[in-house]
Amino acid sequence: MTTEVERDAPGAWRRFEPLQLGPILECALEAFSENGFHGTTVRDLARRVGVTVPALYYHHENKEAVLVTLLDAAVLDLIDRVLAAVAAGGDDPVARFGNAVEAIVLNMTHRAKRSSLDSELRHVSPENRRTYAASRKRLELIMLDLVRDGAEQDVFAVDDIDESVRAMLGMFQSIARWYQLDGPLTPAQVADRYTAIALRIVGHHDTA
Repeated sequence: MTTEVERDAPGAWRRFEPLQLGPILECALEAFSENGFHGTTVRDLARRVGVTVPALYYHHENKEAVLVTLLDAAVLDLIDRVLAAVAAGGDDPVARFGNAVEAIVLNMTHRAKRSSLDSELRHVSPENRRTYAASRKRLELIMLDLVRDGAEQDVFAVDDIDESVRAMLGMFQSIARWYQLDGPLTPAQVADRYTAIALRIVGHHDTA
């Protein structure tokens, strides 16, 4: 599966072009966002796409498979952006952490509709849930490593790294449930605010 970010392109992790989804996934994203997973029928999806139900099943096994495809693409693109952001921070643990937070928040704002699908995970099978959870765990491990690195280098002072990271990730995920691109704050402004909050959570103290 391809991702949106070319990790070698400088600053690509900050750029968000319109999503290039096929007709089925594009219509499914709209339908799930408007009506939720349970509130969207396969017949409704087929009608939105302009195909028959059998034609839709030719591309995706069932409605859950459509949701899983959207979820998998979302988390893989997010991880790719975070890795690119971390790399852009060089050897500076604060820059690496700050970039990672910025990448996550920018994703939650620019891709709010897709990111909010995470709440529909409860409707997928245990097997698909485990696969998705494993991908999400990669993001948690990246953030844990960043905070531990900062603590070891004495630029972060945090008592419970594991709980702090879980709390931050939950805070970031909630952005997708309220953010609107046409609202009063730009994605960059939200990212700046949440980066400042995250740095306070990890007890950043400027040694300069």
